[in-house]
Amino acid sequence: MPLKTNNKRSKKSFWKWITLLGPGLTTGAADDDPSGIATYSQTGAQFGYGQLWTALYMLPFMTAVQEACARIGLVTGKGIAAVVKENYSRKVLYGVVGLVVVANTINIGADIGAMAAAAELLIPVPFVVLTLLFTATILVLEIFTNYKTYSGILKWLALALLSYPITVFIIHQDWGTVLKATVVPHIEFSFAFLFIITGVFGTTITPYMFFWEASQEVEEIKEKGHADGNKKGVCWEDIHNMRKDNTTGMIISEFTTWCILLVGATVLYKSGVKDIKTAADAAKALEPLVHSFPNAGYLAKLIFSIGIIGLGLLAVPVLSGSAAYAVSEAFDWKASLNLKLNRAHGFYGVITIATIIGLIINFVGIDPVKALIYTAVLNGVAAVPLLFLIVKISASEKIMGEYKSGWLSKALLWFTFVVMGGAAVALFFTI
Repeated sequence: MPLKTNNKRSKKSFWKWITLLGPGLTTGAADDDPSGIATYSQTGAQFGYGQLWTALYMLPFMTAVQEACARIGLVTGKGIAAVVKENYSRKVLYGVVGLVVVANTINIGADIGAMAAAAELLIPVPFVVLTLLFTATILVLEIFTNYKTYSGILKWLALALLSYPITVFIIHQDWGTVLKATVVPHIEFSFAFLFIITGVFGTTITPYMFFWEASQEVEEIKEKGHADGNKKGVCWEDIHNMRKDNTTGMIISEFTTWCILLVGATVLYKSGVKDIKTAADAAKALEPLVHSFPNAGYLAKLIFSIGIIGLGLLAVPVLSGSAAYAVSEAFDWKASLNLKLNRAHGFYGVITIATIIGLIINFVGIDPVKALIYTAVLNGVAAVPLLFLIVKISASEKIMGEYKSGWLSKALLWFTFVVMGGAAVALFFTI
């Protein structure tokens, strides 16, 4: 009897933990978007195990940054742009919103292009038609489904990340060398190294995640009926539950990052592919997953394409949604994925415009795969001033009350700001 009771308790605890997962899991999964996959794959292909350590060392800082953003949303009942509007000048507000909208729109364009390029590996449909199809699908899902349904879809799309961890453990690895490269940092003071590591930082600790997770915590509060997001509706149990969700999402995200870096290093770098120029080049990383099957090359392309398309469907709405939250909060527009189109014209208008401009970016002659990597570098630079504001807001007793950042949170946040700022400055100096 005690054994059965323990099993029931374990199952109950497991399902309770599963139900806690939400904005943190979605944000963590969206972090490994097509831009992330391309950047990490290029990093592994170009430098082998040289930047494998970044996945381990970024985990506590990424977790701290996203925890602070989620806590801001949970405690204030407002998104980051709304909090900035209440406590800073209009110049700061417009600067923050402008950075997010520009960076996100370019990222949207790169992700849509990557999805189309991946689909082209499987079906003989023109690139233009595929970009239009993906854009329309994303807009319909985001505009015409409610938050509960949509968040459920996003959770399932996160499963597209599994192909890289599976590949890691199929390939023969020199685990001693891998472990050393994971733990011992390797740094080169060259433009190529600093360019790609800024991209790794930028696609991991990235502006759209800041705004998305904060706003989704507000959505979760409203979904659960907590006092319209007011401070009185939040308690320490809510904070602890948010931290469990956030930590889980960030661990999954960084483990997947490590796997993508490792697969790129083991498969691409060792086979002489040092520069990923096309989606087909990136897909080669997954060939070991299906090496024993006939037509392994096509199967690798199939798995890669499903991952890119699934994560693109996850990430593009997060990108456009976080931009829409920022703009709507700046101008006091109604903003919620729970609202119907006729009650939030401005909010859904920003989503639509950002997505369409992102679509148009694909027709200016930029290679889709290279666009993903340059987008990651842009995010790495744009994140620096936004991090400064997040540190200040999350540590403010006036704004956060008893839920302000403690010494550990502040230390991790400031260190993240300094490192990412230093990487951006070093990159410009090497140019």
